[in-house]
Amino acid sequence: MSCFPCCGEIEELENIENKANNENDENKDNARSVKNVNNEFEPSIHPSKSAKSSRRTSLRTSLRASIKQLLMMKSKISFANISFKSDSSKHRYINEQIAKFGMSVKTRIFTYSELCEATENFSTENLIGEGGFGKVYKGYVNNQTVAVKQLDRNGLQGNKEFLAEVFMLSHLNHPQLVNLFGYCAEGPHRLLVYEFMAKGSLEDHLLDLAPDKKPLDWQTRMKIAEGAARGLEYLHETANPPVIFRDFKASNILLDENFNSKLSDFGLAKLGPTGDEDHVVTRVMGTYGYCAPEYAATGKLTIKSDVYSFGVVFLEIISGRRVIDKSRPSEEENLVVWAQPLFKDKIHFHKMADPRLEGNYPTKGLYQALAIAAMCLQEDDSARPGMSDVVAALVFLSSNKSPKVGDDENEEDDDGGDDE
Repeated sequence: MSCFPCCGEIEELENIENKANNENDENKDNARSVKNVNNEFEPSIHPSKSAKSSRRTSLRTSLRASIKQLLMMKSKISFANISFKSDSSKHRYINEQIAKFGMSVKTRIFTYSELCEATENFSTENLIGEGGFGKVYKGYVNNQTVAVKQLDRNGLQGNKEFLAEVFMLSHLNHPQLVNLFGYCAEGPHRLLVYEFMAKGSLEDHLLDLAPDKKPLDWQTRMKIAEGAARGLEYLHETANPPVIFRDFKASNILLDENFNSKLSDFGLAKLGPTGDEDHVVTRVMGTYGYCAPEYAATGKLTIKSDVYSFGVVFLEIISGRRVIDKSRPSEEENLVVWAQPLFKDKIHFHKMADPRLEGNYPTKGLYQALAIAAMCLQEDDSARPGMSDVVAALVFLSSNKSPKVGDDENEEDDDGGDDE
């Protein structure tokens, strides 16, 4: 069993960003209050009703302007000091948390200059990926190829997600999870250093395939699905406490040179329920189309929420379609909604196979794969299978024991006459 040092540690970390932001808001309010109070006591200098010399009038005008300038400078200086102190305090607090909870693991801390050197100052020639979180660069550390994820300070991933990823990947260890070599939290910089995955993401080979590239064959698709399922099985059934991935999608499944798959991007991962609890309640996070309906509606998160997301991705693997595709006719824009009526009759199953396969798939294998996808996509979360059952089924589909292309042509006729 892979155990975390303490079940509450990750939960405690989720308040870091909120605490830092609250401190910053309070300091800003204090700064504004100081400025308002100073303005209230700004002296008003009125010229005497009696005739005064032009020299005295000029002096008073000059004095009034000087006082205003002084008060403005004072307000600006106070606000600058407060903001700097708050920002510095936030960075220090984050680093202290990483040091506190990371002592039990060997995770290297990189300096920003080291990663600048590793990526040739984040050269565009080394850019290998980009998303809402920031950019990913190819780099070299001690003659080893690595991937460096540079988080965008204005992007979708904040300090909370950064911390979650560091802690999760530091305490979890499995062949189907990407390895975290280290991180950098120097000043405002947030960078993560992973093992380099030569083939990129599943999305690159399935959903963003260039016209001149060969599509993934059926057996490779099943192999990738099995590996990803094993990763979820480990998180749900071996990690202690269990971990809910919460953002399972094709872009978060990385592939090595042999198309072995690994899960990546644990920024939204959440510790699962423990004891008598069967769910955790949290903000609805993730990617539209992949979230389980009960989680999207209520915020109640369970390991079966991941099972639903797996069903969506598996259907993408089978069909070669995106879960949400606005370029298709309205009735086909949502992959799951389009597929649900087709699941009811085998005669329609071939419509859900990726046309780029050109029929090069075992008919029985397609039926079995779609049966797995349909079970994972059950509306009732209690009716969905556990990931260990999914893995067992996929092992058969991806192994040499499963029917090969063309081996079951005669059996197709037999199956075609059966009623479900």
